[in-house]
Amino acid sequence: MSYEQSNAIVYLVDDEFAIRDALTLLIETAGFNIQSFESAHEFLDRYDHSRPGCLLLDVRMPSMSGLELQEELSKRDINIPIIFISGHAEVADSAKAFRAGAIDFLEKPFENSVLLERLEEGISKDIYARTERAVRSDIQHRLAQLTPREMEVLQLIISSHSNKESAKILKVSNRTVDAHRARIMEKLQAESLADLMKIAMHCDLL
Repeated sequence: MSYEQSNAIVYLVDDEFAIRDALTLLIETAGFNIQSFESAHEFLDRYDHSRPGCLLLDVRMPSMSGLELQEELSKRDINIPIIFISGHAEVADSAKAFRAGAIDFLEKPFENSVLLERLEEGISKDIYARTERAVRSDIQHRLAQLTPREMEVLQLIISSHSNKESAKILKVSNRTVDAHRARIMEKLQAESLADLMKIAMHCDLL
């Protein structure tokens, strides 16, 4: 188990104590860290943005329902994977949950093994998404160091133009394009054209 997996948290939000108690025991026994809450508001007050995790969420709850919490998380730009659980699921509820990005919708009673598999998938998905966001943020920081002219040269490079073709398009000398290219490689910490293409793909420059 990686550090990210061992540091992850399963958040359980269900207004029924018996359900929280039983699921907490199951999930802890399976080796997951878990925090349980009886209301959506309590979860929002105590959610730890810094740690990866997965949200196990009851659909029907007083004050704020599971679907309403899902909407609130979207408004706050919180992208934690959500698994809904329900004892009286309706097609409209599950459809709305999936349209908003839920990774599963389990009807009570459900197989414990299925739930644990989904939780592991949810945590893995969150860890991957956080890694991708960190990489993208780092690349965008490097791109911000490029001058407007260097961005022009970069766009030509990743569009498969040679230095000679780029120089002709920009109406500058080959030596000038070579100098721009060297600075681009240095600022973006790229060692090859393949590295530049990966950077471009991460930031949708292609």
